[in-house]
Amino acid sequence: MTYTTNEMMTVAAARRLKNGSVCFVGIGLPSKAANLARLTSSPDVVLIYESGPIGAKPSVLPLSIGDGELAETADTVVPTGEIFRYWLQGGRIDVGFLGAAQVDRFGNINTTVVGDYHAPKVRLPGAGGAPEIAGSAKSVLIILKQSARSFVDKLDFITSVGHGEGGDSRKRLGLPGAGPVGIITDLCTMEPEAGTHEFVVTSLHPGVTREQVVAATGWPIRFADSVDVNAEPTEVELTALRDLEARTAAAHGQAPGEA
Repeated sequence: MTYTTNEMMTVAAARRLKNGSVCFVGIGLPSKAANLARLTSSPDVVLIYESGPIGAKPSVLPLSIGDGELAETADTVVPTGEIFRYWLQGGRIDVGFLGAAQVDRFGNINTTVVGDYHAPKVRLPGAGGAPEIAGSAKSVLIILKQSARSFVDKLDFITSVGHGEGGDSRKRLGLPGAGPVGIITDLCTMEPEAGTHEFVVTSLHPGVTREQVVAATGWPIRFADSVDVNAEPTEVELTALRDLEARTAAAHGQAPGEA
């Protein structure tokens, strides 16, 4: 089956979510990838959303954390404060799954503004629960499309801390957990280098060249000593993803592909 770069990105991200793990899910691309994992390789993953649903199993992708689909399909719903204090800060979240508008070489995230904070070119949706998720989850996955505008040498604003300034910066900040362990894009997968915690390319998507990755990165991106090629999406994965998107588009009155 033929597939798009966006589908490859979503499938690659879904494969990173281990079965049985407890995942704190962000809306948008993270939710799509997490629910694809639930529908394919990780049927026993526990999806938690900021608004309180635990064990959500939505048949369509939620428009927001307040979407009734999440509460209706969850094993239980608890107050938002319990999600953060008992589950997240209590060390019960295995994976935080986040999106970003901008990311830097150390996995720090900007979802606040593009440009000067007081006179921004673009005002972004803001932090939500991302800073707490990035700070307290046992590990973090980041998913976003790759371009020199989104993968920047210096963030316009640090919304959520990844590995800070690199090295032992995260430890010095007193943040628990491993921080970001993977960035999945429409071109490749990146992982933090041991010691420096700078993100390097560890695998390319099929047909993608190193030159494409370099051109789409705003810092001098480096490649691991051994760079793999990710397996193409299977028919099962693509069918599950497309069916999910089609159901979502029908439920929300969207055109196909907008889900």
